[in-house]
Amino acid sequence: MSSVSLKEWPKNSYPKTLLSIISVIGGLAIFLLLASTLLVSQPIGSTVRGYFYGVSSSGKIDSEPSFKPFLDSEKSNVSVSVDHGNEDTSGTKNAESGEGDGKETVIEKDQFPKSQNTPDSGQVESENLKDKLPLTEVAQEGDANKTLSLQDSVIKGNMSVSASNIPTESTESVESSADTTNISRANVIDADCDLYHGKWIHDPTGPLYTNNSCPVLTQMQNCQGNGRPDKDYENWRWKPSQCDLPRFDPKKFLELMRGKTLAFIGDSVARNQMESMLCILWQVEAPKNRGNKKMQRYYFRSTSTMIVRIWSSWLVHQTPDAFDFAPAGVTKLHLDLPDEGFMEYITSFDVIVLSSGHWFAKQSVYILNNEIVGGQLWWPDKSREQKINNIDAFGVSVETILTSLATHPNYTGLTIVRSFSPDHYEGGAWNTGGSCTGKVNPATEGELVENGFTNIMHEKQVGGFNRAAKKKTNNSKLKLMDITEVFSYRHDGHPGPYRSPDPNKITKRGPNGRPPPQDCLHWCMPGPVDTWNELVFEIIRREELHDTH
Repeated sequence: MSSVSLKEWPKNSYPKTLLSIISVIGGLAIFLLLASTLLVSQPIGSTVRGYFYGVSSSGKIDSEPSFKPFLDSEKSNVSVSVDHGNEDTSGTKNAESGEGDGKETVIEKDQFPKSQNTPDSGQVESENLKDKLPLTEVAQEGDANKTLSLQDSVIKGNMSVSASNIPTESTESVESSADTTNISRANVIDADCDLYHGKWIHDPTGPLYTNNSCPVLTQMQNCQGNGRPDKDYENWRWKPSQCDLPRFDPKKFLELMRGKTLAFIGDSVARNQMESMLCILWQVEAPKNRGNKKMQRYYFRSTSTMIVRIWSSWLVHQTPDAFDFAPAGVTKLHLDLPDEGFMEYITSFDVIVLSSGHWFAKQSVYILNNEIVGGQLWWPDKSREQKINNIDAFGVSVETILTSLATHPNYTGLTIVRSFSPDHYEGGAWNTGGSCTGKVNPATEGELVENGFTNIMHEKQVGGFNRAAKKKTNNSKLKLMDITEVFSYRHDGHPGPYRSPDPNKITKRGPNGRPPPQDCLHWCMPGPVDTWNELVFEIIRREELHDTH
């Protein structure tokens, strides 16, 4: 084959070649112009993210404002991920028990172990806590080994690790379901409806977590793990008469609390609620345990959210020291002074949920205006007249602590007072044969047992709340979460005799008809107590919605 040199190339081919080159360059220029226009209006990264994660380009992932109300569902579909029994206490606070004055110094032992099989959260904390809260690590004791064993079984053995059970920490956004969005829209419309009048409806959807998917669940409230044979008590939802209470969306809650701290302060029922909150949130992100001797602290890295619990039996100042004719040893309650054990931290908290009341059935001396005015299970001199009984003392304590919060010059947070939690010891008190054994469904109107003590405690609490609200001088907010009547129907939600995993425990009445030892005060987990946190979520959301309008 002969080759052709450039010199021999036909001269009339140059114009055609030049025309082709110009056509290609022109086409390429037009393509680049169109592509640039497309990229400006619809970035590739955003398009890919929207395809895989359901996040539109209009959603700002890392710069959402704190406490964002979820009311713009039509504008954006972005949900940023983000026995009176034995009591575990913090620091030098008393341990709750079923008898005596419960004075036992215990360090938190229901903490999740420090060495978690989760990614390290780094050292970044919410700035408003870093300088004020003690950083000493929690000493583990008691049932810490049991907790560690539970963690191992959850994370390593019995569960497949996925986004639906024990997730790793993540900052990615995940699109919420259509059902949740619709409920959120409905609730925005009904933002002022009464949450505390309605009915319990059966919901086969099931609980927000299981006893096997939450590693911080106190064993006494682990009803399924302790052998309770029925579980339909997990399948009831509270339905307000005029609106819907949305099912708890943990991703939305963490975004709502971005950069914020939520503190549960009070007794063992506060612990019950705090653990419920952790169990719910744990389903989308495993937090970092940053607790210490004075408080439990769990940090959710994706949104810099902190969940705190501080033990305070009565919420007012207490001392074992001798006072007037009251000897050393018995607890003295200064009803007109707040508990300084947590008051020193309140300016670091954005939301506080308070729980108290049940410890006023325990032995204590009441001091008001530096004078002994009464006592519970203690009054040695019968010739002296008691000016205050335990029920009145509770009302005074509520007014004292709420007034202290509502008038503190530097506290601007939201205080939620969870009303008196009803117990269901039928046929007697917790130590005199009272029982909730065999209750497997919510009570009907005909089954509802009137509890005079619960009613009067609730009345005193509401009175103290109202008096404190009138004294408010700062920019904080004060809300009553009135669950007492709502939960009077849930006699099925307590552990009853299923308080431990002991296979030899007695769960049936004896030959003489006497019931076995049981807990009809605290709540099974999962169970009705999870509704409390749905109400907390809704209260916070409504407050933020109000602030933005």
